[in-house]
Amino acid sequence: MTTPSPLQRLEIDGQAATADRLLWAALGGVGHFTAMQVRGGATRGLELHLGRLDAATRELFGRELDGEHVRELVRHVLRDDIANASVRVHVHAPEGEPSVTVTVREPGTVSESAQALRSVPYQRPFPHIKHLGGFGQARHGELARRAGFDDALLTAPDGTVSEGAVTNIGFYDGSEVVWPAAPCLHGITMQLLEPRLPAAGLPTRRAPVTLADLSSYTAAFVTNARGIAPVRRIDGTEFAVDEKLMATLAGLYADVPWDTV
Repeated sequence: MTTPSPLQRLEIDGQAATADRLLWAALGGVGHFTAMQVRGGATRGLELHLGRLDAATRELFGRELDGEHVRELVRHVLRDDIANASVRVHVHAPEGEPSVTVTVREPGTVSESAQALRSVPYQRPFPHIKHLGGFGQARHGELARRAGFDDALLTAPDGTVSEGAVTNIGFYDGSEVVWPAAPCLHGITMQLLEPRLPAAGLPTRRAPVTLADLSSYTAAFVTNARGIAPVRRIDGTEFAVDEKLMATLAGLYADVPWDTV
């Protein structure tokens, strides 16, 4: 939803990166990561981030990844001089054992403008993993922006909606929130919002959503680590920005506790 800021700091396994280790990270095709926003040395959904990293490490490399170790590495790279940041934790296994790279950039925020999305017939391979094979989605996102959109919306060949290029998407029909029931990455912000919706008077469910169904929804929104943004258009289908819905979502997200890294 925004372009990453320049890199501020990078460490591999708690140490300054060497050329050899950076070369592996640059050329090694297998790996995964999580992205979090840190404010005051804390982030939302920390246990979900650590669980994501451990699950993907087990699946890809057959090894555990201790969450406390990851926390120590993030604290080490932030030190005492960076309290607010965009942090990414990347995991590779150059010698069969997990190696953790932590990068730090300036804090990121979601664009305040409503998003226009262009649908593309593309689905990420192994979409449940936040893996490093992001060329397809990145290319579709760039082509969408060149065409005057804000980002791409990934769909199956039959028009079944799965996810945004770097977001999850939710739809609102005037009474409940519907998340596409399709292969996708269950983002941390989505995981934090979804169970909190019913208590706020917003029933939620997962169901198939197709491009042909779009006109049956009154509003839509996207979520990722940077926050939540309304969607104003998908291809030629216009959506009104539901201010009440967006205020409710923003309030729920603002109430999510911050976990100290």
